[in-house]
Amino acid sequence: MQAASTNFRAYALDLWGFGDTAKEPSKYLIEQQTTLLDDFLFEMGIGKIAIAGHGLGAIVALMFAKENPKFVDRVMAICLPFNSNAINPRLKQAQPAELADWLLGDTPDAQAARVEAAKADQDAILRSIHNLQNIEITQLAASIRIPSLLVFGQNDPAVSPADNENLANLPEHVHYITFDNSGHFPMIDEVNKFNRLMIDFLNLPSGESPRQLQLKEEWKRRIR
Repeated sequence: MQAASTNFRAYALDLWGFGDTAKEPSKYLIEQQTTLLDDFLFEMGIGKIAIAGHGLGAIVALMFAKENPKFVDRVMAICLPFNSNAINPRLKQAQPAELADWLLGDTPDAQAARVEAAKADQDAILRSIHNLQNIEITQLAASIRIPSLLVFGQNDPAVSPADNENLANLPEHVHYITFDNSGHFPMIDEVNKFNRLMIDFLNLPSGESPRQLQLKEEWKRRIR
């Protein structure tokens, strides 16, 4: 958020059941989460945007972009589960605080995320995973018509990175990058690398494919 807000107006939106939002199970379907984003933009009077979403937020970002392409300039989807099988069963069993201990390290950035993670309603996690079974993420990613960047952590214990078969079907304007030394939170595990990549992506001319990003020492791009 600090890196993005240097040159852009940035908002962090808590999805239903996470952070400080109301814990209302009737709103935990992914479709309700996209409606929340739509309502937020309407109430704030925000026009065209770039969206960065992580995990469930990545799915919500892609779904919103598909349904509202005229409002979304680009999407950065981090640790996107391509199907329900890519999700570690532990996410269905452990309490949010336990999951935070499992997935986060001991850095100051991780501690801040740990506080927020503990606020999540476990039912929101369970319903989201169950709802994912009805969504074909591969087709969703392939159907997006705006520049999109998929970011994975090679050592993510919670969400398995997409395999080569899924990645081979991505259109030209969708690119993927794998952080070799990251787990489920690349933005925490490799802060400087992630922030440089994010800013480079946000600074691309509107409509330009993220495959035009130049290779830099700070991050390694996987090219199929």
